[in-house]
Amino acid sequence: MANPQNAAAPRKEFTLRGIILGILITVAFTAANVFFGLKAGLTFATSIPAAVISMALLRGFKDSTIQENNVVQTVASAAGTLSSIIFVLPGLVMIGWWTHFPFWESFLICGLGGILGVMYSIPLRRALVTNSDLPYPEGVACAEVLKVGSGDDTKGVEESRAGLLAVMWGAIVAAAFAAVVATKVFASDVANYFRIGDGDKAPVSGYDFSLSMALLAVGHLVGLWVGLAMLLGAVIAWVWGVPHYSVFSTVTSNVADIAGDTWSHKIRFIGAGTIGVSAIWTLLKLIKPVISGLTSAMAASKVRKAGQLHTLDRVEHDIPIGVVGAIMLASFVPIAWLFGHFANGAGLGDHMWLLVIGGLVYCVVMSFLVSAVCGYMAGLIGSSNSPLSGIGILVVIGAALLLVFAVKPMLQPGQEKSLVAFALFVTAVVFTVAAIANNNLQDLKTGQLVDATPSWQQWALVVGVVAGAAVIPPVLDLVNQAYGFAGAPGAVAGKALPAPQAGLISALAQGVIQNNIDWSLIEIGACIGVVLIILDAIIQKVTNHKGHCSPLAVGLGIYLPTSATLMVVVGSLVGALYDRRAERSKRPEAAKQMGVLLASGMIVGEGLIGVLIAGVVAFQLFPLELVGDGFATAAKWIGGGVFVLVILGLYRYAEALSKRAGA
Repeated sequence: MANPQNAAAPRKEFTLRGIILGILITVAFTAANVFFGLKAGLTFATSIPAAVISMALLRGFKDSTIQENNVVQTVASAAGTLSSIIFVLPGLVMIGWWTHFPFWESFLICGLGGILGVMYSIPLRRALVTNSDLPYPEGVACAEVLKVGSGDDTKGVEESRAGLLAVMWGAIVAAAFAAVVATKVFASDVANYFRIGDGDKAPVSGYDFSLSMALLAVGHLVGLWVGLAMLLGAVIAWVWGVPHYSVFSTVTSNVADIAGDTWSHKIRFIGAGTIGVSAIWTLLKLIKPVISGLTSAMAASKVRKAGQLHTLDRVEHDIPIGVVGAIMLASFVPIAWLFGHFANGAGLGDHMWLLVIGGLVYCVVMSFLVSAVCGYMAGLIGSSNSPLSGIGILVVIGAALLLVFAVKPMLQPGQEKSLVAFALFVTAVVFTVAAIANNNLQDLKTGQLVDATPSWQQWALVVGVVAGAAVIPPVLDLVNQAYGFAGAPGAVAGKALPAPQAGLISALAQGVIQNNIDWSLIEIGACIGVVLIILDAIIQKVTNHKGHCSPLAVGLGIYLPTSATLMVVVGSLVGALYDRRAERSKRPEAAKQMGVLLASGMIVGEGLIGVLIAGVVAFQLFPLELVGDGFATAAKWIGGGVFVLVILGLYRYAEALSKRAGA
């Protein structure tokens, strides 16, 4: 426990300049993230890039602190998180329900859902951050960057200098490599798809190692056991799943397309089933710590009301639980109005109260459940790699099923499209709650490591949510008018943005309501999840809780593409080897910490360059590609070779820095 007197000491933390800077970064990063996500199917985390920018700009103020920089990155982190709404909201355009994104409806979905996400995460903080041993790789990385960059850490001068060099060179090298990848001189991945056996109907499989230093760094930070669990998931998907189902594929173009089609339309649903069962198991395990968290939050609130807040450790300074409850209740009213307004506009006015009450209850309950699961996944593998679209699949299926049983029997034939639209609308609200909770707990872990005040971080995230929610609708409208979305009415082939997750989730809503979804795939995934839960219990018992096989991590390995998982696995192995070598050094813990700082730097560098590349692509500033497709084979060999050599060199450099710091 920290010294209460020290906890009450005044310092710069939640400042006007910090909030303004955070909002400006949020606006820029949100715009870039929306376009990048619609084009590439993924978003980039903004916490670490925002922290680096904040430290650079606030360094000129003598009274700036590490906690003030932390508030800036907390505000800006909403950019990467709220942008995830692109995985759901464009679905309303794709099904032809919307032709544009109405500002106030879109703003309220993002804003109200985001604020609820912040509120839900407050009691979860005590269960999943304060009293948890989850690794939180990105939260730890961000904290290390803040410590080294702000010079507020308690290490010796030489060790601090060595740590700064590790972060700096990790960032520079990762950024340089990612920049060359963008020019296509280096390949972005080393992939191969092949048939297992002879003949045109032989099963197919493949692999895809993304040449991403950030993913390798995430692997280092999450550790060996999580990496091995993700590897098991990839093996289930690509050694059994894809080969088994590929023989039934109707795609006939090439092996890579057959493998991709099989994974997208079969294996992802198996993965979603595994994630669903693992999520339920995770929730059951969280019941006790969540209740404990609520109890301690209420106890802290009583002390606050008695005017004795200064006697509490800083970690107890959440937004008061009474205020949290009031904000949540205040948010439910406009959410209910949104559901009613949408139901009337969809021609479902005769059943408006059923839809409003049912939608609100579903939103309240499901939001809390997915917040807990997403927070756990962020703690496990980082918020960037957390499969929010997998959660979106489960949420939209649940919403659609409820509509099928409760409302569809009362409708005239031909009104199914209205139900699909309402299911997507409700899912969008729940999805925003989950996304913010996913990110907020990561930020609160960073705050815990830099001695930040939780309540100031929570208010900072509310500010970031409102700023991001104001930016997203006009940006979505702009890209919709300029490009359109693949599959939407009137979309121009070759020009339309893919928006793959939104397409998948809207197709699922249609499939459930029109009763043409393959439930057997989700059931198989659920059975795999049950087996994994049993396996994890056995491994923990045999290893005396030193080892584990996280069912959720295995589910991620099945659900995510190998381009997102295999390099994380490699990183976990590299990190384990580095730590084993560090154990033989004179100062093992200091040597291991240097590896953490190096990995943090890699995430920083690739994150920053990702923002720049997204800006170049979004605003078409200049062409990035320097070579054509004919150079692809050479780029793969050159990029792969350079990647291996650079990683070896960086870890050798980290070892040398740790020896120099301990000399």
